[in-house]
Amino acid sequence: MADTTGNTSEAGAATDANSNSAPRKSSWKYIGPGIVVAATGVGAGDLVATLIAGSNFGYTLLWAAIIGCLVKISLAEAAGRWHLSTGRTLFDGWAGLGRWTTYFFVVYVVIWGFVYGAAAMSSSALPLQALFPDVMDLKWWGIACGLVGLVFVWFNKYAVFEKVMTVLVGVMFVVTVYLAIRVTPNLGDAFAGLLPVLPDEKDSVLNTLGLIGGVGGTITLAAYGYWVNAKGWTNTGWMKVMRLDNRVAYATTGVFVIAMLFVGAELLHARNIAIEGGDKGLVQLSDILAAEYGTVTAKFFLIGFFATSFTSLIGVWHGVSLMFADFVARYRKRAQTKGEEIASGERERSWPFRAYLLWLTFPPMVLLFEGQPFRLVIIYGVLGAAFLPFLAGTLIWLLNSDRTPREWRNGWVSNGMLTIAGLLFLVLCVKQIWDQPWADFF
Repeated sequence: MADTTGNTSEAGAATDANSNSAPRKSSWKYIGPGIVVAATGVGAGDLVATLIAGSNFGYTLLWAAIIGCLVKISLAEAAGRWHLSTGRTLFDGWAGLGRWTTYFFVVYVVIWGFVYGAAAMSSSALPLQALFPDVMDLKWWGIACGLVGLVFVWFNKYAVFEKVMTVLVGVMFVVTVYLAIRVTPNLGDAFAGLLPVLPDEKDSVLNTLGLIGGVGGTITLAAYGYWVNAKGWTNTGWMKVMRLDNRVAYATTGVFVIAMLFVGAELLHARNIAIEGGDKGLVQLSDILAAEYGTVTAKFFLIGFFATSFTSLIGVWHGVSLMFADFVARYRKRAQTKGEEIASGERERSWPFRAYLLWLTFPPMVLLFEGQPFRLVIIYGVLGAAFLPFLAGTLIWLLNSDRTPREWRNGWVSNGMLTIAGLLFLVLCVKQIWDQPWADFF
């Protein structure tokens, strides 16, 4: 993707006070945060959504999946550019826009974290129960996954976390690409799917927008800048590297979702097979794979399913806890929070980081036994839908103002992409709010 600032100056040509190192050349050896954001952003729900899109429409919406990746590239690049060009964290930027951002963030992370924690544990548990059906009940598998994630993130710093995520992404990559090849995709139809054509179905526009918006993460896009800092990248000398890393992230995401769309188109659409929505649809897919290609392929897929779910779990456990720790630090000292503080590793050892880890792990276990309260699920859905318009809008605000050094402010390409993203997510947010059963809520 082109330099989205629209500037002709060399990336990393540090002129601001914060730039104290020479520009690094783009190099594959530096890649890391992008792998983490790709692994965290692509959860079981993303794979199911793409699988169902392939099942319902064949290759028709392949172009929409690709556009979804391009939109998210722009959002993550903007978040990373803010961290590197200003030396400040994203929450510090949000705090400068007014107290309303703090109120939104606090309500969001508390409610979202409570519900997401249960969903992540349950999603990680499903493939394990399918692989080892006679060992223990689903909810106990979920508790085990949550505890393993807690212990792993609690005792390891970013460097180890990144290495484990990279291994799990490798597993995801091999499994999804193998399945895409195994179903023998029709390449002619796939290339035709690159043309922007809408399915001849009711609500096709909204379904297409939903697929575009659903590819590759929500709050993890905001966490990307924090992982960039945790990697040790804290100034504009790393700008070229960050942009390469970000493109690799969403190229990887694109491979995952396109591969699953191929599976949906060839294995389900061609045979007129329907699967359930939600994570259980992937367990159902494993049964279909076993019938078509044998038990080994089905188990191989379940391993990939677990890698997909568990990377999302530990990615959120680490990334959102890092954001929460930064929020608390900014609130307590009432002064700017810097990327160097994230790079030092002190946030990962702080009590707010670990307190939010505990919040993600233990209170949600109640939901594994009791089920999710109806009203809470509605609030969770509304807040989740509102986060990406919030992110896109605030990034446009921050990166077009004097809060950002002039050479790193948005150019027309970045403004255009962020505006498209903001409008897309605003439409989806309004639809999500409209679709909620408010009559039953009150």
